[in-house]
Amino acid sequence: MSTTAVAPLTTEDAELLVATARRAAEEAGVTVSVTVLDAGGHLLAFRRDDRAVLISGETSTRKAYTALQLNAPTVDLVDAVQPGGLFHTLPTALDRPLLFIAGGVPVHRDGRLIGAVGVGGGAPEQDHGFATAAVQALA
Repeated sequence: MSTTAVAPLTTEDAELLVATARRAAEEAGVTVSVTVLDAGGHLLAFRRDDRAVLISGETSTRKAYTALQLNAPTVDLVDAVQPGGLFHTLPTALDRPLLFIAGGVPVHRDGRLIGAVGVGGGAPEQDHGFATAAVQALA
């Protein structure tokens, strides 16, 4: 049985993700924090603007972690945690609690999950747009 290696998310990739999300936010007049995690959930890059709300750094990290753990954009998971949703009773006894607010997007290469980006500081829909723009720049 042969397996095909997939290049991991590099620090250069992570820096591009951060720069692209930051640029998209600045163009929209929004100050954000951006977090990039590798496939193992390790921090590869982080940017918090001093003008951003202090908690935006933790928010961006938890959004990235949620997108990574569930391999889905957090915007697609919001309904799943509502009463009657698929994850309504999902335990949160993980390394860090999951955060089901738009702004976390998984990063794939050759169809495999290699990391995630999270953006916090704007409205959830804006954060999702900034994270998506970052992932598209990496493609």
